Order: sequence, then C-alpha cells, then structure tokens
Amino acid sequence: MSNIFFNTQHAPIGAHASLTLGFPGARGGMDLELCRAPNQSVLVAVESRTQPNLFEALPFSDLPDPAERRKFVNEELMTHVGETRPFDRAAVSRDFHLTTDTWRAGDLRYTLYTPVRDLPDLDRDLPTRDADARRALVPAVRGEITVDNRRGEFTRRVVVGLSRIDPVRGLRHVRQDGLVGIGDGLDLGLFTDAEGAWSCIGFDPLSVLNDPHPSNRHAMLGNWGSLVFEVPAGALRTFRVAYCFHRPGVVTSGLAARYFYTRWFDSVESVAAFALSEFDEAVDACRAADAALDARGLSPEQHFTVAHTTRSYLYSTQMLAHDGRALWVVNEGEFNMMNTLDLAADHALYEVQHHPWTVRNVLEQYAERFAYVDRLHFAATGLVCDGGVTFPHDMGINGHFALPGRSAYEMAGLTGCFSYMATEELLNWILCAGLYVQHANDLAWATSYATLLEQCLQSLEQRDHPDDTQRIGVPRADSSRCEGGREITTYDCLDPSLGQASGNTYIAGKAWAAGVILRHVFERIGLPGPARRAHLQARRAAATVRASARSDGRIPALLDGGGDAVILPVIEGLAYPWFAGCRDALDLDGEYGPYLRTLKRHLEEHVLREDTCLYPDGGWRITSSNSNTFPAKVYVCQFVAREILRSPLGAVGDRADAAHMAWQLHPEHSAGCWTEQVDNGIAHTAKYYPRGVSSNIWLTEKAPRRRPGSPALSSAPSVEVSGEGGR
Repeated sequence: MSNIFFNTQHAPIGAHASLTLGFPGARGGMDLELCRAPNQSVLVAVESRTQPNLFEALPFSDLPDPAERRKFVNEELMTHVGETRPFDRAAVSRDFHLTTDTWRAGDLRYTLYTPVRDLPDLDRDLPTRDADARRALVPAVRGEITVDNRRGEFTRRVVVGLSRIDPVRGLRHVRQDGLVGIGDGLDLGLFTDAEGAWSCIGFDPLSVLNDPHPSNRHAMLGNWGSLVFEVPAGALRTFRVAYCFHRPGVVTSGLAARYFYTRWFDSVESVAAFALSEFDEAVDACRAADAALDARGLSPEQHFTVAHTTRSYLYSTQMLAHDGRALWVVNEGEFNMMNTLDLAADHALYEVQHHPWTVRNVLEQYAERFAYVDRLHFAATGLVCDGGVTFPHDMGINGHFALPGRSAYEMAGLTGCFSYMATEELLNWILCAGLYVQHANDLAWATSYATLLEQCLQSLEQRDHPDDTQRIGVPRADSSRCEGGREITTYDCLDPSLGQASGNTYIAGKAWAAGVILRHVFERIGLPGPARRAHLQARRAAATVRASARSDGRIPALLDGGGDAVILPVIEGLAYPWFAGCRDALDLDGEYGPYLRTLKRHLEEHVLREDTCLYPDGGWRITSSNSNTFPAKVYVCQFVAREILRSPLGAVGDRADAAHMAWQLHPEHSAGCWTEQVDNGIAHTAKYYPRGVSSNIWLTEKAPRRRPGSPALSSAPSVEVSGEGGR
C-alpha cells in the first residue's frame, strides 16, 4: 500500500453523515448532507512524554500560526497556550478495516468504530425489531483514544477536538446528565462520558489548557472546541468519544420527510447518550463484521476495495419517514441526486444481501410517483410509435423530490450528458425487481406488481420494434421525451461506444438479462404467456449479439457497426440473472451457451489487452475509445469474468486489483474518498460515490482468488501499514 493518508468515510447507515478522515491537514471533518468533506480540522493530540506542554498530534489539523494567534490572544493569554506539532508521518501507522480504522503514533492509539449492520424491514418488522433498528440507525461514530503513560513521569493531557464549521451558531459547551461535549451548532457534536473530562473553546486548540483559573473553561469565544482528558504517570488509559449528528424536522421538499432516527432521538445530545451507553455493543458488532470480511480470504487489494467502497455507500444513504412510512434514499455522492436509478441496479447487488426490503422500497417509490408512458422514435428509419411505461433517471436532488414522472437530470434536445435514459432505467427497474423477488422470496409482492411487470415487458418489446416480426431483442428507439435528441446510458460522459443507448451491445446484454429475469418471475407467479414472450426476447437478444460478432470474435459496441471501440460492459448484464435465481441461463453448456462463449471470447481475446482495455498499470478501462473508466462497473465485470465466464485471469486480475486500489490511494487525489470516475489513473470526479459497493459481490464467489503470499484464511488480510512508504 503506497499511501496511508487517504480519506475514508466513517458513516452511520441512513444518516447521510460522515466523520471523514485520513487525508493530511484540514481535509476531513463532520459532514452532514454536505456531500464532501467540510475541510475541518480534526484534532487528536497527546502531551509529550518528555516535554510538558508540547502536544503531538495526528496530521489532520491545520493549526493556527503564531501571527494568527496574536490577532485574538493577547500576551497574557499566550502564556497559557501549549505548543502543538504533528507527529512525523513516517512514525504514523494505520490499520484499516471494514468497520474499524486505527491510527498509531508514539504512545497514542486512535480507533474509529462504524458498524455495518443488516437493516430491519422498517415497513414490516417494527415494533418487534425496534431495538435493532435504533442500534442500526443511531447517527453516531464512536471513537477510542488510548494513551500509554506507563513509562511517563508526569500526568499527560490528551486533547480531542474540532474546528468550527457551523457558520451561524458556532461552538457551545454541553455538560448534562454525565455528558461532556462540544456542540458545533445544534446538529453536530463531539461527546464523552469519561470521568474527569472537560471541554474548552478558544481561538487556539490549546489556549485554555494552562489557564490558572479553571472557571475560565466556560468561555465560548473562538473557533476551536476540544475535550480534555488526563493520564496519570504510570497508567494506561482509554477514553471513549462519540461524534454525533442530528437533523430535526422536515429535511426534504416535494415529499415532506424526516429522518427516521428522530422517532428515538430528539437532539444531538440524546444521540450521544445512546451511542456512549451502547459503546461495547457497537465495538462487538464492528469486530464481528471485520472478522466476517477477513474470513472471506480476499487479497489485500480486494479487501481494501470492499472496505473503502462500502463506507462511501453508507455515507450516501438516508433512512427517512414520510406519512408514517419508511422512505429509503441513496444519494449520488458529490452530485447528490436521489435514488439515481442507473446506480440503484448496482447498489441492489449489495442491498439484497443485507436489507432487500430497501430495494422494494425504491421500486415502489418509482412505481407510485415517477413512472411515465412515452412514445418512441427510431432514428434509423424515422418510425414513430407508441412506447410504454418507463422511469426517470432519479427522484430529485439535494433533498428536493422532483415533480412526478420527472428527474433532476434529464433534459430534451441533447445527445450526450443530461439527455434521457428511458431505456436503461426501464431495464434497471426490471433487474432490481428480479433481484428483490429472488432474495426476499416475496411472490406476493411480485403478484401485486404483475400488471406493471407485464407493462415493462411490453415497453421493452416496443423499444425493440412495434412489429413482432422485426424484433431482435435489443432496444433501438429513443424516447419522445428526447424531442429530437438521443437517449444515453449511465456512461453519460463517454463517447457513443457506451454513451449511446440505441443499438448498444452493452444495453443488449442488459436487455437479455431482463428477458431472462422476467421469464423467471412470470413463471414463479403463474403467468405462462408473459413468460414465453420474455423468453423469446432473451433468445432474440442473445442471437443478435452472437450474430454481430466479427470473424475474429470481437463484438462491436454498436450494432450498426459504427466505430472500432472494444467495450468491457457487454458482459456486465450477466451478473443480474446470476443473483436473480436464473443460474441455469448462465450454464456455458446450456441454452445460452453459444451466447456466453461469444462473450467469453470477446473478453479474453479483445478486452484484456494492452492495446485495447488495459491501462499500462494493469487497470481495466471500460472502452478502448476513452481514457475515462468507471471502477464500480469494472468490479462487476471482474466478478462476471471469474465466476460466470470462468476466465482464468491470473496475473491480469492481480495487476488490475493492485491498480484499482492505487487509483484510490493517490497521495494528491484521495481526499474525495472512493471516486467513481478515473482518467488514466487519476480519480477526478464522482467523489464520495456510493456505487463501488458493487465490489461486495466478490464475497459471494465460491473460491476467492488468492495470490501466493496473501494472508492465510485464518488471519486478517487487513491493510496495516507504517509511514508513507508502504508496509
């Protein structure tokens, strides 16, 4: 691991909040709905064992320089200020896991705990699982600070604090019911219940420490707030803190919703009281989750990727309540669009493993408020016809729900970014429905939505061609909402090899998957007629893609033969039938064997080559015609290659995992946490992004791939490093 100083999110599920930490300087902090780190100083410092009044700090603060101090602190007060300096970075180590993140330097150990839990069905399981829900949704991140002063000759002080970020209310003291804390406004705070701890606010993080008048600790002027602890000579002490979030009242428009956690917590102080009282339970939950990931036997690079991507996903989640009903939202990282449907299909691969009901919740939101019916235009022939039901790109942005049937993103008259994604979103709704029905075994739900599912099938058929005799299984039309523009895909910023929806073999692969899944669902709920139609569409799609392959085995990106791009995501759609209970359709010797073998040849002979889709560092690009790649989609394709197509990746796979990790650890470009768009190895946009959680499907592989020298299955394959230079 080349760099330990990267930001990651410590994010409680459903709170759209994070303590972001890891990048040097004031580049992290407590983010509540900000969608980026607030550039707050996070102070964790201990008094030197050999030099009283000198404090050594982890490198996550921008400390005031002497000239800045003198603007506010007179000479008399300056005599009370201690000196702070960061630990030498080479002396700092980090032990990074799924739910725990530990920093060590000198006699200091600082650990953050963020449980990753399955979320009870809040529509069906309350109140019987009220306690589980409250533990899962408490909007807090716990921390432990341990200082070893057993070799010390005097009492040493420990300071844990933050710089102010609330622009209006500023910092405040909290001392009530055994809690000691610093509130930053009313929505954020740092708290402890440690005996003897006290709080301070000042123009300098250490300005009050040596004041001979303890009564001055009540002062509230300044932009630094801290908690102070003491460790006697000869002792080892551990102190517990909680970084807490709480946003009351209505937090959205369009649909008036509140955070679900407000049913239990009425203030940031009540969050802190619960978080600290349940500290041991949370630590146990974290250790269990870390152990479960460790036991999967992933390579260190894969282990890092799963841990890092899961944290960014959890940050983007919001568990809301509207009219007495749970309302699940996953925001789109720094872009902050709500329940973006072209991401929902990737998130669902994780969610159905842990809380499948949230997939149902999103499907129902789209069905009840956002579904619409369009007409179609076939650019190749000029044909105009009836379309069918489909769905918009998202539900809104920045907490504002869009108008019914509309999105924040899509606009008419365009052929690139911000155009409509009607075809892909239709496919994604179908794929998510299949995943949910399989994992929840909820045939009653599938039956209740049978009419909509059949309408979705009809819409897919129309987007292929209104005349059944001319259908090829692949959508080729543009929605009337484009108004002369062209539909695009989730690869919106790319060239037509992946950005164009019509006749795209990436879309063809998802259309095949939708046909396979719809057949399976219709058969399970006793609708043989729609099942036969879905089966026919799947067979057509498979035959069309096979027939498009050139004599050398390369599948074109576009069925019309335009361009010479080689694309990786032509195989992406295979993941969905795999997890939707249709594994017989993925048998290399089964009905779709010829189709699967065509995809396999395309992958092995044309994609995984340095002159097409491999970067010089071994990372995978999604199209040979663009230097920009989407790692979350690559993760899915890696799974498909290994588990479904049984491609022996070997060193190609190992180099890819190492490169993909290195992209996220770049010493200059890793402040934005996990980032989805990477251009020639530089993570440049789509920061704080949730989609990388797709990497969790690696945990379902029957025989996780291990390199010689990888940690044994019985040991923790965590990334524990020291200094900037690696292990």
